[in-house]
Amino acid sequence: MAKQKLTKIFVLDTNVILHDHTCIYQFKDNDIVIPITVLEELDKFKRGNDPINFQAREFVRILDDIVAEKLFNGGINLGEGLGKLIIATGKPFSDTIKQSFKEDIPDHRILSIAEFYTKENIKRPTILVSKDINLRMKAKSLGIMSEDYENDKIKDPQVFEKSIIELESFKDKLIELLYDEGSFPLEDAGFEAEPTPNDYYIFKGNKSSVLARYDNVAKRIVRVEKKTAYGIKPRNAEQTFSLNGLLDPDVKLVSLTGKAGTGKTLLALAAALEQHKQYEQILLARPIVALSNRDLGYLPGDASEKISPYMQPLFDNLSVIKHAFNPRSQEYQKIDELLKEERLIITPLAYIRGRSLSNSYFIVDEAQNLTPHEIKTIITRAGEGTKMVFTGDIMQIDSPYLDMKSNGLAYMTDKMRNQDLFSHVNLVKGERSYLAELASDLL
Repeated sequence: MAKQKLTKIFVLDTNVILHDHTCIYQFKDNDIVIPITVLEELDKFKRGNDPINFQAREFVRILDDIVAEKLFNGGINLGEGLGKLIIATGKPFSDTIKQSFKEDIPDHRILSIAEFYTKENIKRPTILVSKDINLRMKAKSLGIMSEDYENDKIKDPQVFEKSIIELESFKDKLIELLYDEGSFPLEDAGFEAEPTPNDYYIFKGNKSSVLARYDNVAKRIVRVEKKTAYGIKPRNAEQTFSLNGLLDPDVKLVSLTGKAGTGKTLLALAAALEQHKQYEQILLARPIVALSNRDLGYLPGDASEKISPYMQPLFDNLSVIKHAFNPRSQEYQKIDELLKEERLIITPLAYIRGRSLSNSYFIVDEAQNLTPHEIKTIITRAGEGTKMVFTGDIMQIDSPYLDMKSNGLAYMTDKMRNQDLFSHVNLVKGERSYLAELASDLL
């Protein structure tokens, strides 16, 4: 007789659902327990225009479709090959929980339910899934297994350590060919394995060096020329490669990662302005993540004044570009004209909802603070002729429930890097100032 597979029980925290409203379908044939206090918390998030409000509403709709007229007696099957969905009503706090925590709060009620299922199902592993590190630590201190939601985490973040390949002692004849002809067939390069589309290279020979890119469509190594975009000149190879992807009409999706001061946002905005005739609109947006737990509602002023501090870094980048020109120049006046005609819009990401993204150059700054689902929602709204650019530093995440492996920027870069229309550059060298570079490295 075949031995029956031992399935697990996963108890979900509220933040997992707010991170991915489809999470209940990601646990294969294991059973899912949702504490009733989680439903109570979700009810508080249903109203609003923020991404978490959308996640809460979508999950409630999914739940309604699953349950319909049925009751939760014993749980409801989620479908073929999947486990059961169980809504767990509140359980009395054990003596251990009472002695450990004085407050009766949602986190402790979730712990109580996880503890109950752990004790009631000795032969089946019970695991609390939460994106809250502190709650996971509390669970483990009580002897409850706990883990992060891993479904949309990338496995190897090393792609963000260095994205440019330097090859020493490269054939001088091939370098000359790149300067003379502009490209050569991939097979001539003598690579052991086929490169990823739009991989960038620095070929160094005995006499000279050259910047190059792999064109996967043509199966050729192509020379990358140093170009200026709306008065902004690249200061290093990384910035040159970035502009190559930003200015290439065939590359519809660009990811720029790197620490502060490497020029990610400045290059993206300069490239957009350089191509303003090709697009009906340039949109520059960033998610608003309140610092020090201060929500926008606590800040003084009207809506415009509340969001101004969050948008100021974007206006600073625009100011840098403007001051590369004389105030009387055509380029300087064109920026003011684009702003006045609302063909250049700087706005919080939440305000983009409902806007048409057809034939637009859309830049999303600080994208490391977005979830994978939010990134997907943004990209899937891209209309015909739209180019999307995501910039951010995966080492500088403000959201308490995201990390360098689970944020949307890292997830999107990892999933899209084998596509012809995608380009990624990780900028390492800071160009803001020596002081800024030193602080970024040492502090």
